[in-house]
Amino acid sequence: MEWTISQLNQLQHKGLSIDEIVDVTELKELKNSIRDISPVRITGRADLSSLKVTFHLTISGTMILPCSRTLVDVHYPFEITTTETFMLRHTSDYETDEETHQVQGDVVDLLPVIKELIILEIPMQIFCDDLNTEGAAPQEGKDWQVISEEDKANKIDPRLAGLAKFFDDDKKSE
Repeated sequence: MEWTISQLNQLQHKGLSIDEIVDVTELKELKNSIRDISPVRITGRADLSSLKVTFHLTISGTMILPCSRTLVDVHYPFEITTTETFMLRHTSDYETDEETHQVQGDVVDLLPVIKELIILEIPMQIFCDDLNTEGAAPQEGKDWQVISEEDKANKIDPRLAGLAKFFDDDKKSE
């Protein structure tokens, strides 16, 4: 996932398409919340000019992260679509932004950018949805159960159920 500037200049008229599988297992050491990560597939293309290279990429793979409730392994598939620009020469003609990178030395290396994007894709909280998984959070117990927001919105509080009858009686007496 790295090219020298001279290689990129040679590909200027042909174009560059990318379809590679990259091993990023060292992310487990950088970010301890990643328990495992599959090889990541990177597809896309590069727009080449003499001053800059713009990569249009799709990064996809699967991470194994701990459940926020029970610490059970959760498979988290991800797909990141990004556009990254590398300036080949330092120039003030172009406005720089977050997606613009200055080339250090003579090599354009995409791997650090890809690793950063994957780390940014990790959610703050993730929950195990498979209730049959060993160690998964119980969904009910004595006098309690987990309910969704929709169930909560549609359910009438039993302490207030008598009020509905009050208004029905009032309409009948009219």
